[in-house]
Order: sequence, then structure tokens, then C-alpha cells
Amino acid sequence: MRPWLLLLLSLLLLPLLAACNVNPPNLGGTWREARENIPGLAEAGTLLTGAGFDRRAEPPEPDGAALRLWLGSRRAHAMLVQATGERRLWRTPGGFALATDGARVVATSGLTQALTASHQEGQDPLADPKALLARGRSLRRQVDIGTADRAPGGMRFGLQLDCRLRARPVPEEAATLLVEERCSSPQLAGFTNRFWADADTGAVLRSEQWIGPDLPALRLEELAPG
Repeated sequence: MRPWLLLLLSLLLLPLLAACNVNPPNLGGTWREARENIPGLAEAGTLLTGAGFDRRAEPPEPDGAALRLWLGSRRAHAMLVQATGERRLWRTPGGFALATDGARVVATSGLTQALTASHQEGQDPLADPKALLARGRSLRRQVDIGTADRAPGGMRFGLQLDCRLRARPVPEEAATLLVEERCSSPQLAGFTNRFWADADTGAVLRSEQWIGPDLPALRLEELAPG
């Protein structure tokens, strides 16, 4: 198991361990071994549905690097937990966690469904949004998805995504580019990701991304640099 994914899982287990008053399992073993040491984890998917997301007023802005998140009409903020190169791990106070690689969400945990992995062939065109103005780019990706309890029967591996990215200026927002990534798949319904980037620097400022077939798109906005 990749170290960053292991950390993502351990972040979600901590609140449950505190509530159950049990000692943390040794996370050096498999996920199945860890799950068997925690009473009630089979119900964690229900308990964590929409974890940290609320329809009420905007929560206070946190100190340090953070993301503002929306899932449908619910909102939350996620604090930076770890950074390694372009890889970032974030967690909401309520238990939802996500991993990003650059601007792209590559893993999630804490909802009824989980994006457990995301792979791509070659360099991500999002690294240079301005180059997508003159010519669109194709990108082939693979994703793994599963249910909240990571039950083997709910896991689906190597789902193929064929994506096409194009950029255009946003007339109502000066110096902003909108990159649209339209993806199709033989195993999943098609979807469109959207990334708003600074036209001068190419930095992605906010985005709207697919995180699972039965979930609304996750919207992200950077509150403070990561």
C-alpha cells in the first residue's frame, strides 16, 4: 500500500478509535487486518456520509494551508496534513480526507464511496493550462473505486477513462482560463471536470471534479497556499 494512502486511511480511523476507547491497530499490516481490530467499523460508512459537510453558514477560515470544499449544497474546509512534492493530503474536521496531486484529486475517503487510486499515462496537461488554448490534449486515465468500508465486493479496479482537455478564456473573469476535461469510459457514465486557472501563471485556482459515480462533483477552492 502506498504510504500516502495508508496515512489517508489512518486519519479517518482516529475519530472512531477515540469514540470506541480502543487502542489504535498496527497500520503496518493490511487494511483487512486493521479493520478487524476496530469494533463497529462496518457501520463507519453510514456515520461518515457527508463527514464535515454542512448546509449552515460558512465555517471560520482556518489558519494555514487549507481548501474550501463543496459537495452539492454542503460545504466544509480541509486542512493540509502532509505535503510531499506535488502530493498533498487534506482532512476536514468531520473526517473526510482527500489526496491531491497538483490540481487533481487522486483519492478520497470518508463518504459512502471512495476514490482509492488514480493513474494517468504521461504528463498531466493541467501542468500547462495555457497550452490548451491553442490545441486540446487527450489523456488516458485509470481509477479504482470502492465503498466506504473497503469491502472486497465493492471494489472496482482499473476503470478506464479517455479524456479530452481544452481551455478557453472566461470573459467575465479577467486573466482566468477555464479548462474543461470531458471523460468517457466503457465502465462508467461520462462526466466533465472543470478547472479555473490564472491565465498568467497557469496556477489552478478552483475546480469541480468527479470523485465517484454516485456522488455529486466535489468543488475545491484554495484558501491559502499549500
